[in-house]
Amino acid sequence: MSADLIVQAMLTNVPKAIAAGIVDMGTGMLLSVKTVDSHPQAVLDMVAAATKDMFEGDTVLGIENTFKKIRGDAYTGHYFREIIVSSRNLLHIFARLESNESVVAVVICRIDTNLGLALMKTREIATQGKV
Repeated sequence: MSADLIVQAMLTNVPKAIAAGIVDMGTGMLLSVKTVDSHPQAVLDMVAAATKDMFEGDTVLGIENTFKKIRGDAYTGHYFREIIVSSRNLLHIFARLESNESVVAVVICRIDTNLGLALMKTREIATQGKV
């Protein structure tokens, strides 16, 4: 499933979704994005950069490496798979793709969405999606 198809699947299947995107963690750039409202490119770029910081900022990487060291874990991937952020009016779900952890799917829903269902649908898409 391409980046565009993943974005479309999230908008179609995640309840009350109003925007979705795919972020490349290597570059911190959007591979695909679609919103029901228009947003300046600068705002979209900031969301992509913030996604990279949340998952792979220096402090987050430090936490992951510390836990690996303490546990004697040889796993070389990232621990943090999903991040959920609720703002005043919106719910933001960020999820690494199962097939490529250097890609994160982002879906933004209205705050009154069913969190469990939105998370389940996002996980389903992130598990199947390949970029």
